[in-house]
Amino acid sequence: MMASVALLSAALCGTFGATSLRAQENSIPHTSGPNDDAQPDTKSDNSSERAMTKLRLHVTGNNGKAIDNASVYVRYNKPGGFLRKEKLAELDLKTNGEGDVKVPPVPQGKILVQVIATGWHTYGKWYEINKDEDSIEIKLEPPTKWY
Repeated sequence: MMASVALLSAALCGTFGATSLRAQENSIPHTSGPNDDAQPDTKSDNSSERAMTKLRLHVTGNNGKAIDNASVYVRYNKPGGFLRKEKLAELDLKTNGEGDVKVPPVPQGKILVQVIATGWHTYGKWYEINKDEDSIEIKLEPPTKWY
């Protein structure tokens, strides 16, 4: 009895599945023309795209000397997270011998810049970036003395 019910349900599903597939295939209009092999036009919504900015950071100590090999973290909001919440994207960079960092293009808006260097106080600040190119000067303070 159970085997016949299983066979009957499998046969019905296969028949109805094929019928609905054929119905869907027939309902799709197809136009042939000179660009028959062209890709469909997928225009992106410009409101979701944000303008990008090139950012350059210069890290020095309070004495004016450049700080090399400092860790620089650049964080910014990236749309498209779970339930359409924004996620925080992070770039990990290092300063060169002159204390400079070239940051890859990041979206304009609020950007968190954090700098960590040995022998210096940790730095962190939010910046509002609205230009195509911007330069930020960062001066690190010496650490507090412990007695």
